[in-house]
Amino acid sequence: MAVDLRAHYSAHPEKRATLYFLALGFVVFVVGSLFGPFQALNYGGLDAYPLLRRLLPFLNSYYQGLTLHGVLNAIVFTQLFAQAVMVYLPAQELGLRPRMKAFWLAWGMAVVGLLTAAVPLLADEATVLYTFYPPLKGHWAFYAGAGLFVLSSWVSAYVALELWWRWKRAHPGRVTPLVTYMAVTFWLMWLLASLGLVLEVTVLLVPWALGLIEGVDPLLARTLFWWTGHPIVYFWLLPAYTIVYAVLPKQAGGRLVSDPMARIVFLLFLLFSTPVGFHHQFADPGISPFWKGVHSVLTMAVAVPSLITAFTVAASLELAGRLRGGRGLLGWVRTLPWREPAFAAPVLGLLAFIPGGAGGIVNASFTLNYVVHNTAWVPGHFHLQVATFVTLTALGTLFWLVPQLTGKPVSEGQKRLGLTAVWLWFGGMLLLGLGLHWAGLLGVPRRSYIVGAPPDAYADPALTLPKLLNAVGGVVLLLALVLWVGVMLGLLLPRRREPALLEAPLPLAEAVSNADGRRLGRALDRLGLWFALAVLLVAIAYGPPLARLLEQLNPVAGLRLW
Repeated sequence: MAVDLRAHYSAHPEKRATLYFLALGFVVFVVGSLFGPFQALNYGGLDAYPLLRRLLPFLNSYYQGLTLHGVLNAIVFTQLFAQAVMVYLPAQELGLRPRMKAFWLAWGMAVVGLLTAAVPLLADEATVLYTFYPPLKGHWAFYAGAGLFVLSSWVSAYVALELWWRWKRAHPGRVTPLVTYMAVTFWLMWLLASLGLVLEVTVLLVPWALGLIEGVDPLLARTLFWWTGHPIVYFWLLPAYTIVYAVLPKQAGGRLVSDPMARIVFLLFLLFSTPVGFHHQFADPGISPFWKGVHSVLTMAVAVPSLITAFTVAASLELAGRLRGGRGLLGWVRTLPWREPAFAAPVLGLLAFIPGGAGGIVNASFTLNYVVHNTAWVPGHFHLQVATFVTLTALGTLFWLVPQLTGKPVSEGQKRLGLTAVWLWFGGMLLLGLGLHWAGLLGVPRRSYIVGAPPDAYADPALTLPKLLNAVGGVVLLLALVLWVGVMLGLLLPRRREPALLEAPLPLAEAVSNADGRRLGRALDRLGLWFALAVLLVAIAYGPPLARLLEQLNPVAGLRLW
């Protein structure tokens, strides 16, 4: 039976837009990830950048590649994935068409912002790293492009929130469906969290880079950056959480054990995600220990929803395993669909998330942080978070979402290739994560061209094994990346389509315990009130420190060290 794709996309225009976001996101993922294995080899004591420079003649330094890797993978890829799934999923759940002009506006802003920022990045005019701290000064187009790109997410937030408002007007008194609830709390959190970065870029960095103001206060800029810089972790995380709560139990053959617990998790992220940035500034002068301590406590509070998630998702998977015939204490584990990459990818990511989360508690501790501050431990931590759990969940999502968007079936060969890529990525990231954590505890710094240091700087025999782990992890990840390119091409390029796939419903799991019609569900659904509390908490945690910084401004001129 032939598929009238034009008619289908006319009836479901959100599918084409979602596909565009996803396709661009995964192109960016491949390009940005190309630099990662070479950085791993650097920490393994092997200088592979001369080879990379021959492949990419525009590359002038290790730090230019490091900037590209951080910006493309941590900012661009993650945001494009969120803009795709956190609009498409609630639209499908509610059965409503998004405001397509706004949806495409978000896409256009993202593309223009990405291209604007890419020009100075590729020209080595903005080698300021992912954190782009002043007084390092990049080209104005980098800051303007990055700001426009982030602002495109605000348009996506409007699209998702407008869907919710429209549904609520048509269903007064009803509790918001679970996936939509997750999307709404996610976008409300991001609107509040991203405000710091938008203010830093528009008020400080763009005028500074254009020469309209002579200098900026580095501490004020760092504070505004980390207003967003840590909450962006949850911007990466919550789309993956949405999938493991709403889709993974269904893929496992079971049900979500508790709808209310999932809502509580997202509500806690809304409340506590943003007022936590000072735990990245424990070594910064000018911020009182009291406020650093407040942010440290609030950061520990954000660990609570992740612990709830560990219990809820594990219980849901156990239920699925036992429904599939699993017996005994752990016999249910063997019965789960491990041969399906859409299942294996997020579950393996969750396993890596456990040690990554434990390391996060160390980072948030006022005292323990000083041991690992600015060492290789820190990238080891976030490679287990965003580069493993979030990335594997996003990659696993391709196996069920792309067929629904395109009607193209996934062959058994593609599944086998994808499963191989999943395991290689998981294994490579575990090796790299262990090597970086270990090296950090031995004092190896982050953001550093280690192989360019004097020969005896990192000759400690204790570093031999961590170096080996980093080098092997980098090679494994490079191989996994090559396989992922094959997987994505295999999913997107075939011409054969199946109409049933285009019409397939979302694979959403039913819940054992529901929130609809219950007093708890109605209380959790008062999102206007909860958002107001989140704003108040941010005002309390950031207001007095920012007021003090504004009273004691110390603007400095820019530096270019590359």
